[in-house]
Amino acid sequence: MSIASRVARPASEHRRARYVWAALAAPGAVWLILLFVIPFYVMLAVAAGQINLLFQTSVPVWNPVHWSGANFAAIWHDLVGPSSYIGPPAIRTVVYTAMASALSLVIAYPVAYFVARYAGRRKTLFLVLLIAPFWVSYMMRMLAWIDLLQQGGYVNKAFAFFHVPGGGVNFLGGQAVTVVLGLVYGYIPYLIVVLYAGLDRIDPSLLEAARDLGCSRTKTFLRVTLPLSRSTIIAGSFITVLPMLGDYYTNQLLSAAPGTTMIGNVIEGQLGQPGEQGQGAALALLLLVVLLVPMLYYSISTARASRQNI
Repeated sequence: MSIASRVARPASEHRRARYVWAALAAPGAVWLILLFVIPFYVMLAVAAGQINLLFQTSVPVWNPVHWSGANFAAIWHDLVGPSSYIGPPAIRTVVYTAMASALSLVIAYPVAYFVARYAGRRKTLFLVLLIAPFWVSYMMRMLAWIDLLQQGGYVNKAFAFFHVPGGGVNFLGGQAVTVVLGLVYGYIPYLIVVLYAGLDRIDPSLLEAARDLGCSRTKTFLRVTLPLSRSTIIAGSFITVLPMLGDYYTNQLLSAAPGTTMIGNVIEGQLGQPGEQGQGAALALLLLVVLLVPMLYYSISTARASRQNI
């Protein structure tokens, strides 16, 4: 075989491999364009569009040259202006999300740690139980939560049975704690699965080495397990926090009171009001920009951790 053929063969194989990977990535790229890029551009066209004053409907403007910032200015005025009505729901959303994510982490981490380290032969059973909530729709789980918390529900019945003071509470009458617990109940399965996947990948020999060096179980957890699971905690927190910030269905089902309105409820209300679809699209875009900040932080921190491991 000549030298020229030896050189040409790796080049042709590299080109063939590139075509194969391009063909494998094509369906995902088409799916991403159809379900993200095009809807995102439609949202931009609506947010930067105009309003039909006669029919009070949104008129998308497809040419970026003719885009207007009127809807964004109106949203900013409603957010931080003297007569703002979006500011309180925005602050409330951040508070609810922070409380729900912290409570979810406190509950999910011990569960994931137990399954990863102490489940033993029953690990498969516990994994099935962890994945089981994904087989039930979010709406059905929220409806089950309503059955528990309504005035004649099982929670109030338990209070009455055990003679607990404060029984007969209307948990579904605009209680902030109900919304927070509903967010925890709805999104904690995602966090548990992510935490388990990260904790299960920690090399047991590292834990054994820490124990051989004289560390107790508590010190081994604090100095080895917890630092090694930091990236997993961040990833799981993002998976739960990001949908919580845009959630509107939980509050709508469990409260539907003005005092617990979240930013997602404001967007949903604007999209249903005549003439305010453009402002709703603009507010959704502003929320997306806010969510990009933690996403970029996660990407940068993950890349930095990968370089350090190398």
